[in-house]
Amino acid sequence: MKATPFKRGDLTLKHRSLQSVVIYTDAPGKVNASYWLKPIENSPVNVSLLPAKEESMQNHHIPNTKQTLNMKLRKQNSVISSLPVIRNLVARIALALIAVTTSVIPLQAADDSVVATMTHHPTLYKTIKVNGLDIFYREAGPTDAPTLILLHGFPTSSYMFRNLIPALADKYHIIAPDYPGYGHSSMPGVNQFDYTFDNLADVVDSFIQKLDIKRYSLYVMDYGAPVGFRIAVKHPERVQSFIVQNGNAYEEGLLDFWKPFRAYWNDRSDANAAVMKNSLLTMDATHWQYTNGVQNLEMINPDNWLVDQTLMDRPGNKDIQLALFYSYGSNPPLYPKWQEYFRKYQPPMLIVWGKNDYIFPAEGAYPYNRDLKNVDFHLLNTGHFALEEDGATIATLMRNFLAKQKLKP
Repeated sequence: MKATPFKRGDLTLKHRSLQSVVIYTDAPGKVNASYWLKPIENSPVNVSLLPAKEESMQNHHIPNTKQTLNMKLRKQNSVISSLPVIRNLVARIALALIAVTTSVIPLQAADDSVVATMTHHPTLYKTIKVNGLDIFYREAGPTDAPTLILLHGFPTSSYMFRNLIPALADKYHIIAPDYPGYGHSSMPGVNQFDYTFDNLADVVDSFIQKLDIKRYSLYVMDYGAPVGFRIAVKHPERVQSFIVQNGNAYEEGLLDFWKPFRAYWNDRSDANAAVMKNSLLTMDATHWQYTNGVQNLEMINPDNWLVDQTLMDRPGNKDIQLALFYSYGSNPPLYPKWQEYFRKYQPPMLIVWGKNDYIFPAEGAYPYNRDLKNVDFHLLNTGHFALEEDGATIATLMRNFLAKQKLKP
């Protein structure tokens, strides 16, 4: 029977326990109604209601199912006589569950036949010593599955992946570290640690090796691109694929936003540093990074800029950011080397790019097609932090892309 979908945004399926709903009515002569909750094609966080006979529901086999929640709803003095009313009641039940639980299930890709992934893979919060530094990281998923390493951008941390991780952890081993000076990792002062992209890449590379991860795919965003591409050039045999989200490797991608950076690279003066500090390290600037270019501001969690700015406002952290602003100038000279790596090793690449990003505009996304043969290319109608508005779409694209790569653990 054809599904009757909710409108987009009406209901988000987030709970491991919610797979089916059975509604019982007390209306004389009315048959009890059973409904499956199933993902809508290409939009796995929304659901459809599939009417089913009660007996067929009882005998139906669902792959990977550990439990099915049947919810009983009784209305003593009313008659439920229409499908729209029943759909509304199902939505109320689901939303009530959303309000009282924090469990999140991985999103289902459009080509999956599974209604919901029931195996629980919680995100773990860990810290490990790397080169004398405490490196914090988030980890989820089976350790014997292919590994995805998620590399964050500025001014955020692994926090930016908080929703993506559970969307993938049923099938992949997910690792998301915080760089030194970011998130919950150590934050030595600029006189104690040389904050350059070479050193960030060395720390992340050492971190990966200390976890004894031999093969992996890299998700690179913003600062994650120069970190990840350095690692890939150093260990081309270890990188199985890339997911690139607003991460630059071409001169075409450095446009107007980068003019004050170029001035700072050419002259590391106090005056140029003040311009950078006053224009990019404030609450207004952090808020702008999250909201510029998005379609629906109500989709953007304000905790993002509050968390990021609070961490940047720690004593000494702005000096760290200025050091990395200056070090970013070491990246463009490496672009030819990274591009040669693309041409020689041809890593499969998924590009999911917020096309309204003023920092890394879409002009930086297209050139990857010039050097790579296996590119799954998507421009999304959102801004710099595309996961905030289009996380479900990105998760689906990732699952579809990664499933085709025959990744090894």
